Amino acid sequence: MPKFSANLTMMFNEVEFLGRFERAAKAGFKAVEYMFPYEWPKEQLAGELESHDLEQVLFNLPAGDWAAGERGIACIPGREGEFKDGVGSALDYADALGCPTLNCLVGLTPEGPEQDRVRQTLVNNLQFAAAALEKKGVRFVIEMLNYNAVPGFHLVTTQEALRLIEAVNHPNLTMQYDVYHMQIMEGNLIDTMSANMSRIGHIQIADNPGRHEPGTGEVNFPNVFAAIDAAGYEGWIGCEYVPAGTTEEGLSWLDAYK
Repeated sequence: MPKFSANLTMMFNEVEFLGRFERAAKAGFKAVEYMFPYEWPKEQLAGELESHDLEQVLFNLPAGDWAAGERGIACIPGREGEFKDGVGSALDYADALGCPTLNCLVGLTPEGPEQDRVRQTLVNNLQFAAAALEKKGVRFVIEMLNYNAVPGFHLVTTQEALRLIEAVNHPNLTMQYDVYHMQIMEGNLIDTMSANMSRIGHIQIADNPGRHEPGTGEVNFPNVFAAIDAAGYEGWIGCEYVPAGTTEEGLSWLDAYK
């Protein structure tokens, strides 16, 4: 039976961020994830988790200047020191929140540097992060995004992620498979996940088009969830979708999995 975490960046936006923990718990979720925790003191976030008996299952490494359009810095030559500092910050939060998995958005492909330098920078940074996280008992994942949503993103397909994981060659690095992004980029969701489940450390979902809750678009989620179970995945599935209406109004799809 799949188990689902509420993505508080996307869901329960009817209230301010810190109020979303309570909303998620009242809706029946036992776990949460979100993009970034760094705006809030880690003690405050830990208090929300404890107060509402929730697990923190995932968040992202610092991703540069998000407001300016950056979507990660791991592939950008010259910012290795900033990347390493970000790994340290993420681990501090992961320790305080009991978070077992951290995700890396690798960034937009930079203009100018030769691509072999970009590639080597990315590999070196991921090797550093994978080793640092392993020492703390934290899993490390990288995520592919569709290039319609994030033009110029450096990692956009499963095969690209698999080649990168092979180049990094560290047992603590796997991929975060986002059904929404990969439905847009390549489809063939069930075969791809089933064939590569040993390299998938976390799964996220949203339907397409619209990035709304399951049942609003073209993805056959009952079949997808059954295939995920059959492939032996035991981790959380993050609900990283934008509710079509209010969050609670769109949760009826979950009834079959309670």
